Amino acid sequence: MTDETRSTASAGESASSPDRPSGGDRPSGGDRPSGGDRPAGGERSFGGGDRGERRPPRPGGPGGREGGRKYFRRKKVCKFCVEKIEAINYKDVRLLAQFVAESGKIVPRRLTGVCTPHQRRLSSAIKQARNIALLPFAGRAS
Repeated sequence: MTDETRSTASAGESASSPDRPSGGDRPSGGDRPSGGDRPAGGERSFGGGDRGERRPPRPGGPGGREGGRKYFRRKKVCKFCVEKIEAINYKDVRLLAQFVAESGKIVPRRLTGVCTPHQRRLSSAIKQARNIALLPFAGRAS
């Protein structure tokens, strides 16, 4: 800070400035800086501090792909709803293994596209199959 801003900051702590409304019943802040070097309003810079210019955007848009083509993501549909599978059987290891990752974790809905009620039944069937040793609890040791 320069000498001018120090003198105005020390004098301006008790009185409110014309562009800022009065603090009301909020505490004055004590020995904290007044925040004169912050951007005005909602323009806050997160996590950067004073590091200079921002990086230029990646070529190809937010996906990072070259050529400007956007990746078309197909809407995932529930396999159980499409194939009209009523009950998810814990003994059907081939079906359940499709929804278990190589590490042994149950693959989440957002990756598989399974609807919520079927995901609940699927996870309980996988847990049942694990308990009777049809599916492994963990993947292979590396």
